[in-house]
Amino acid sequence: MEFDETDTKIIKNLLVDARLSARQLAHKIGLSTVTVLSRIKKLEQKKIITGYTARLDHQILGYDLTAIIEVKTTKGKMLEIENKIAENENVCAVYDITGPADILVISKFKNRDDLSKFVKSLSTIANVENTETHIVLNSVKEDFRLL
Repeated sequence: MEFDETDTKIIKNLLVDARLSARQLAHKIGLSTVTVLSRIKKLEQKKIITGYTARLDHQILGYDLTAIIEVKTTKGKMLEIENKIAENENVCAVYDITGPADILVISKFKNRDDLSKFVKSLSTIANVENTETHIVLNSVKEDFRLL
């Protein structure tokens, strides 16, 4: 896939502020508006840009707990289990991992009761062998705007 310095500049600016108009973006990086629009459309078609969203402060919204949950599965049903877990609105990320656990889940909760209910619901999913929950005490960095 061809990905040059201009594409990088466009993406870096959109990561900082996805509300920039094509005209504003073009002015910032010294290109024509038509060129910027064309580049953005190509980046979207190639699925490099998959959407636009707002970044939220979850603590201000009341999500005081971040949990990292390791899930061990049995009987090779990992993909089905991952898809079921991913349906939960508190789940931010679901990863296949190496090591003793098979799945890593990152989720946010408003209180311990919500976390407890979620962890208990995981154990009711067929072929979930066990879970191990880690509660985040402090977030030093949480930013997925990587390029």
